[in-house]
Amino acid sequence: MGTPDFAVPALRALHAAGHEIAAVYSQPPRAAGRRGRKTIPGPVHAAAEALGLKVLTPVSLKKPEAQAEFAAHEADVAVVAAYGLILPQAILDAPRLGCFNIHASLLPRWRGAAPIHRAVMAGDEKTGVTIMQMDAGLDTGDMALKAETAIGPRDTTQSLHDRLGEMGAALIVDALRRLIEGTLELTPQPEDGVTYAGKIDKAEAHIDWTRPVAEIDRLIRGLAPFPGAWFEHEGERIKVHMATPAAGAAEVAPGVVVDEELTVQCGDGLIRLEVLQRAGGKPMDAATFQRGRAIPAGAVLD
Repeated sequence: MGTPDFAVPALRALHAAGHEIAAVYSQPPRAAGRRGRKTIPGPVHAAAEALGLKVLTPVSLKKPEAQAEFAAHEADVAVVAAYGLILPQAILDAPRLGCFNIHASLLPRWRGAAPIHRAVMAGDEKTGVTIMQMDAGLDTGDMALKAETAIGPRDTTQSLHDRLGEMGAALIVDALRRLIEGTLELTPQPEDGVTYAGKIDKAEAHIDWTRPVAEIDRLIRGLAPFPGAWFEHEGERIKVHMATPAAGAAEVAPGVVVDEELTVQCGDGLIRLEVLQRAGGKPMDAATFQRGRAIPAGAVLD
């Protein structure tokens, strides 16, 4: 049960490990293109079809008919990874051995919708994947296995997303092997250290140049590639996908561009914008960006 790219490695790993996949559940295809005339399946849906697996895309699992159809699979286990739909108790109870979730954090830190974004934005030194047996709470179930990785100074949500997706795939295969062998141990989550990774609000993505350089750097990396940290210049909203703290400071107000290389004064120093994206355009490096409608030194970014 999964929808986006994050869950694809797990699906492929479970298939390659020889597990019998009774069905793949994914969110319904979404409208694509600027005019929204064409619907396309999500990454998990497409990957499952390529593997010749049965795909089901209910809008909700709350109706008795959907729950009966799910129970009819007579599954031993359900594996859930970024599915995007709430699982009612009837769904949680249907698999003989329960539902196991691949969660992209070291629980109990960062329960909730945006654990990777929040870990980067908060300046965490490490993150990881937890295999958790699901219950009715928000990521509160007993933990089965964990794996961790350092968050490097250039890591973005995208780079961690890709790394954690592969780690989760290996971990869920190991968890099911242990479950079959009867050696999988479950541990309740500790009460200490609980934090919540709420959805990213659009207002959060607006860069406040009065903040410290390190905080702005984490915001940019934490929101790359989506939804993207942004600023405004002459009424145009521009996203920043990568930046690097620069040495020194200029005697100008925060938000002022100090050179042609798009170095900007922040609250306590300088940051150089490296990858930018105009509305409706594609991300580009700063040099390419400046060959278009350049932002000159002395400009004030809002």
